[in-house]
Amino acid sequence: VCFNPNAEAKTMNKLLIPVRLIALTAILALLPSLTSAVQLITDEEAKLPVAAKITARGGLTRGPSIKVISPADNKVKMPFDMKLLFEPHGGANIDPASVKMTYLKAPLVDLTERIKPFISANGIDMAKVEAPPGEHHLKIQVTDSKGRVGSTIVNFVVMK
Repeated sequence: VCFNPNAEAKTMNKLLIPVRLIALTAILALLPSLTSAVQLITDEEAKLPVAAKITARGGLTRGPSIKVISPADNKVKMPFDMKLLFEPHGGANIDPASVKMTYLKAPLVDLTERIKPFISANGIDMAKVEAPPGEHHLKIQVTDSKGRVGSTIVNFVVMK
C-alpha cells in the first residue's frame, strides 16, 4: 500500500465540504434571530384581558433563582433588551429545556417557542425585544437537575 498525502488531503476535503455547508447553513439560519428585532408580544395578545393574579412562590427546598438584569427599570422604550440570569443552588444545574415563559393574560399565552433561541443554562439573553405599548407581566419558570422549580414575575411598561 502506497501512502499519497495529496490524495488523502483531497479525499478529506471532499468529505469536509458537506460538513462545512451544514455548519454554514446553521450559522446563517441563526443570523436573523441575532440581528433582527424579536416580537415577544403581539398586538392581539396585548389586547387580551389581564389574567387573575399569579404569584411566583418558593418551595420547601431552594430551587433555582432568576435574576432580572434587564429591563432594569420597569419602563422601557422599544426595542429593549431582556436579560435574565438563572442561579442554581446546591450543586444543581439548570435544564434549558425546562424554561417556560408565560404572558399573564386570560387565557395565558405561552411565549416559550419565541424565546427558545435565546435560552441557555445561564439564562435568557434577548436583544431588540418588541412589545406593544402598555403594561406587561411575564412569568418565567425554570427547573434544575434536582427537579426543583424556581419562578419569577417580570413586570414592565412599554412607553409610546
